Amino acid sequence: MKKILITGGAGFVGSHLAEKLMEDPSNFVVIVDNLSTGKKENLPKKSKENWLFIKADVNEYRDISEIMFGHKFDYVFHYAALVGVIRTQAHPVKVLRDIEGIKHILNIAKSTGVKRVFFSSSSEVYGEPVELPQHELTTPLNSRVPYAVVKNVGEAFLRSYQYEFGLEYTIFRFFNTYGVRQSKDFVMSKFIHAALHNKDISIYGDGSQTRTFCFVDDNVGACVKAFYENKVINDVINIGGETEITMLELAKLVIELTGSSSKIVHIDKLKEGDMTRRCPDNSKMKALLNRDMLPLREGIRKLLESNHFAPLTH
Repeated sequence: MKKILITGGAGFVGSHLAEKLMEDPSNFVVIVDNLSTGKKENLPKKSKENWLFIKADVNEYRDISEIMFGHKFDYVFHYAALVGVIRTQAHPVKVLRDIEGIKHILNIAKSTGVKRVFFSSSSEVYGEPVELPQHELTTPLNSRVPYAVVKNVGEAFLRSYQYEFGLEYTIFRFFNTYGVRQSKDFVMSKFIHAALHNKDISIYGDGSQTRTFCFVDDNVGACVKAFYENKVINDVINIGGETEITMLELAKLVIELTGSSSKIVHIDKLKEGDMTRRCPDNSKMKALLNRDMLPLREGIRKLLESNHFAPLTH
């Protein structure tokens, strides 16, 4: 049986990853989360016995060391992090504390026989793009936002521990992901929630900034294939959608698909952290998936058909 640790496993992407890995009865999944942004409702249902939840803070050495020394994991997915543009800018010191969690995971992993650490990095490491699409080998390090700095530092730690101690790693650079269980302070959920309640949809600046959106099943599907097929070892892979869309276009699309009467309202630009464009070179991801990714329009429809949002109020 493979013993797998998922930190941040009660969060949006982490909980979907846990469910996917639990489908294989030869995996035993331990979910660790301090529930600061993760939720107990996101945890798997009790119908399966091959998982365990432990409330703990990976940034506290005593918390995570007892778990890792006690279980002797084969693999670690380190997804725990303070996330969200507004939240991370409001609490920069908390963001920087996530470096401690990265160090704890790697120090204990190298001493307890962990075979590989999978790290949730971010498109934020690209800062303002110097080329498009954004390729894994091009990281300009031009963002001063603490969240981007922490992800860059995390990647450097992984490479360094591999070089010095032979600890294998895989770095997933996540671009915008959406789907069931995403909290309502992320752009897709925020827009849909506002539209379903016929409330104004607020956009920073003129709405010309672009993003791509990846449905969570595609995100998890690629990451799990990298795990099972031993791909992307000691390497980096972009995990993101392929269709670049402006925030203004996204708001209009959400209004169209929900049949909403919401109005689009432009508010002041963020001082930092709202990059002008995001578009990954996701050729490595598509090769891993070996199937078509869910188009944005279909993904939004699928999300609307779920029970994730309250019904439209007329």
